[in-house]
Amino acid sequence: MDNNKFHFPILVFVLGLASFPAFGGDRLLVTGGAQQLEGQGGGGLVPWALIAGYGTRDQVGGSAFATRVETQDFKTDSYGIAMGLFDRLELSVAKQAFDASSVVPGLKLHMDTFGAKVKVFGDALYEQDSPWPQVSLGAQYKKNHDMDVPRAVGAKRDSDTDLYVAATKVWLGGAWGRNVVANLTLRSTRANQLGFLGFGGDANDSRELQAEGSVAVMLSDQVVVGAEYRAKPDNLSAFKEDAFSDAFVAWFPNKYVAITAAYANLGSVAGKGGQRGAYLSVQLTY
Repeated sequence: MDNNKFHFPILVFVLGLASFPAFGGDRLLVTGGAQQLEGQGGGGLVPWALIAGYGTRDQVGGSAFATRVETQDFKTDSYGIAMGLFDRLELSVAKQAFDASSVVPGLKLHMDTFGAKVKVFGDALYEQDSPWPQVSLGAQYKKNHDMDVPRAVGAKRDSDTDLYVAATKVWLGGAWGRNVVANLTLRSTRANQLGFLGFGGDANDSRELQAEGSVAVMLSDQVVVGAEYRAKPDNLSAFKEDAFSDAFVAWFPNKYVAITAAYANLGSVAGKGGQRGAYLSVQLTY
């Protein structure tokens, strides 16, 4: 795979950010969230309705991240950038690499993800008097560049688009005086292991609606703890696919840096069960 095909859109993003005079920075700490594995703003596994970066309705914000998830048999690396336009529209691009050498020696699967998210209504933080959450609609176009093995085990296609709706609510002083964040996402997908094993399969080639959720509590202005859950379809008869979950702690030493560590439970991956291990992500946000 020619890496320049991925680096070029990142360069376009950076140049696009530089062309805006109103750079972000006025939203409250932590409201930028973390970029998830596919590059969009939210938790590590689940996209939230919040727009990436700290930009307000008059500003442009953004973030860049690098993430590693490592279990006893697999490693996944992801990095990318997201741009938030006027707290309304988010655009993102990310690259993922999945080391599956434990299944096939030397096998690495590469995927690019291009995301878009638009806030439809509500404000998760500032509309405290409203019972309604902030709601956003999103899409993730994914392209798998290494399809020999996925096709051999029954995958039907090398690219597809996940569609989702996310609802996020923040309660200031919601639990024992601590701020609480809750998110529910419903995703229409046919991705196998996020797309690393292609899309659709011999057991099922139809889109399925999957539920994802996050809950987080701010222990202080700089420390957040929480948990996530992400259901996934089971399309391949060769491999059983389980839901993902994690328990995480995120540290925000200042407004521009976030470090997230988690214990991830990925279940059965590519025929190897009980995949559990560490998740570590570093993010720069403005």
